[in-house]
Amino acid sequence: MENLEGKNGRLRCAIYVRVSTKDQNCDRQETELVSYAARCGYDVVGIFREIASGARIDRQERKKIIQLARNRSIDLILVSELTRWGRSTIDLIGTLHQLQSWGVSLVAQNGFQFDLSTPHGKMIASIMATLAEFERDLIRERISSGIANARAKGKVFGRPRGGKVAKSCDRVRAMSKSGKSYAQIGLEVGISKSSVGKCFECDRVK
Repeated sequence: MENLEGKNGRLRCAIYVRVSTKDQNCDRQETELVSYAARCGYDVVGIFREIASGARIDRQERKKIIQLARNRSIDLILVSELTRWGRSTIDLIGTLHQLQSWGVSLVAQNGFQFDLSTPHGKMIASIMATLAEFERDLIRERISSGIANARAKGKVFGRPRGGKVAKSCDRVRAMSKSGKSYAQIGLEVGISKSSVGKCFECDRVK
């Protein structure tokens, strides 16, 4: 990563490049973005390369850029396309609003620029927020549909009834009558001390 000092009052830019697998490389993205930054007059203060799936939430290089934005050490983030940055529409909208609060724009080489302080940026963000809500609805619908489908096929969700603890209660009670402690009983039966206690919470547990 290069130093973080802007030059001649130009906009300070952090370049973010990402590929999904180790058999790919970031060279083409980086070369094109550096050239694009030069044409636009941006001062490139950092180049961040990442090898990670777009779906991952623990992208460390992206976190470093977000920290720079939070510290107001950059004015904009430059990516080749939005999919390099956002994990989803929901994630993109969330980070856009974060960046807006710090006065930082997200610029894609393909021409998309998200500056939520401008009317155009606000309009695009509004459209994307609607798409994000649609995406959330689709996810909920898929989950509900998947659960209903699984239940129709006999799949049981949640902790099975009559599990190990319930099946052990008769033995637990018998061992308790011999004077053994909950800890000793749990060790012999293979359940926790608290689970032993549950066998005595009601008259009969199955």
